[in-house]
Amino acid sequence: MQALAARILLLWGVRRAGLAVLAGAIGALALPPFDIFASMFVSFTLLVWLLDGATGNAETGRAGLSSSFWTGWFFGFGYFVSGLWWLGNALLLEADEFAWAIPLAVLGLPAVLAIFYGLATMLARLIWSDGMGRIAALAAAFGLVEWLRSVVATGFPWNAIGYAAMPVPLMMQSSYLLGILAITPLAIYVFAAPALLGTRRGAWPGLLLAALLLTAHFGYGGYRLYVAPPTEADETLTVRLVQPAIDQSQKMENTDRIGIFEKHLSLSAAAPEEGKPRPDVIIWPETSVPFILTENPDALVRIGDVLQDGQILLTGAVRAEERGAGQPPLYYNSVYMIDDKGQMIGASDKVHLTPFGEYVPFEALLSRFGIEELISLPGGFTAASSRTPLTLPSGVGFYPLICYEVIFPGEIAPDLAGANAILNVTNDAWFGSTPGPYQHFLQARLRAVETGVPLVRVANNGISAVVDQYGRVVDGLVLNASGAADATLDVNSEPKRNIQSHLLNFWLVFAVLAMIALFSSLGFIRRTN
Repeated sequence: MQALAARILLLWGVRRAGLAVLAGAIGALALPPFDIFASMFVSFTLLVWLLDGATGNAETGRAGLSSSFWTGWFFGFGYFVSGLWWLGNALLLEADEFAWAIPLAVLGLPAVLAIFYGLATMLARLIWSDGMGRIAALAAAFGLVEWLRSVVATGFPWNAIGYAAMPVPLMMQSSYLLGILAITPLAIYVFAAPALLGTRRGAWPGLLLAALLLTAHFGYGGYRLYVAPPTEADETLTVRLVQPAIDQSQKMENTDRIGIFEKHLSLSAAAPEEGKPRPDVIIWPETSVPFILTENPDALVRIGDVLQDGQILLTGAVRAEERGAGQPPLYYNSVYMIDDKGQMIGASDKVHLTPFGEYVPFEALLSRFGIEELISLPGGFTAASSRTPLTLPSGVGFYPLICYEVIFPGEIAPDLAGANAILNVTNDAWFGSTPGPYQHFLQARLRAVETGVPLVRVANNGISAVVDQYGRVVDGLVLNASGAADATLDVNSEPKRNIQSHLLNFWLVFAVLAMIALFSSLGFIRRTN
């Protein structure tokens, strides 16, 4: 291992850049649908050895910082291109209008996101040392920039490194204890620890710490799933997940609105499978109603005709809010709650809009270059100022997160505003049969584990499922399946919501790793090894 590390350390120029890109791309194999957890060990071990070369004795001062930044940038570029290439699929749906922007989505966005990883490696360079100190420095720096990536310019934390450490429920439970932000730097420390095998100093203490973290990660998962007493449900609901799998081009053409609406109604009215109770709640996906409901009272009548006594429909729809003469209405991406009489008895609007999908950042500037949102509405969508939980007549509350919102742990109120479950409606048909829907589903599942409450997720096409508070799929529909699934939702009147301390956990983990790195760079730890 030392010989291999030495060869990588001496690489320069195109070979160094190429290996950094390859290392990032290898790491992306840990993401869904591949879930090759071990690939991250290869990825971050290579990155550490590359940074050893970027910070050698011949490089000092600004030259060392510059080399470290570009090593991290090339690594990030490989990771994000390999993990996000599928974004270009959305632009192919209207290729005549948006094909020119495919390079921006497939290469431009990764190039921008890679700046964060370049900053991480440059920050780590400031307190780089030999032994375990440099592993801690890299983990702390990456943890910090992953947090920044979740907040800068409204944030885009898609595929944070920590998700690679949680591909299955056994490995998800640590997020209940710590949260994804704190898991990320700890995961990076473990992933990078094998690089210590290529050094002579500080290997065994660093490897021992990594082994302890990995053991605790699996051990806590096993304890929570198989040892701790299960939570008894206070109430059980049957929810029908309606996944019509309507082709996105058909939805955009807007020529068969009635047919789309009737397909949702037909799936909703279908008799339950033999032996199963009728659904209490029927859920349609994001923007499933192909017109403004408040302008189509006949549609509400049809919904009322289909719903049986006591049934409730939760449906994604566009909500229009009039502003007065001479002004276009404001449009909101919303979820409506409709009762068996066809009456709208609740609504919640999307708070965190998707950039370039629902609004254009810096619109005045970018519109000069022909850049506009994919969903054409006058002025785009408007973000709601606050989120409104949807409470059923029975008292069960859903905390609605529309599409992209579910990837943000910070979008969830500390007590979920009293809700008993998370509701995520989405439309992943934009991305076809690519890794995108699988990545989106994993991040949604982690919100259930983090918060300690179940998740109900319904997609036009994607992955629709009921997920329990441990991240286990109760029932659902796979990608490209068209139909309805009736699933049991266990509800607790007072669930143990557990997200208030997660941001604090992150800063504590960051501080510990940063101190290990700092003490090592000052020589305190090095002298003891």
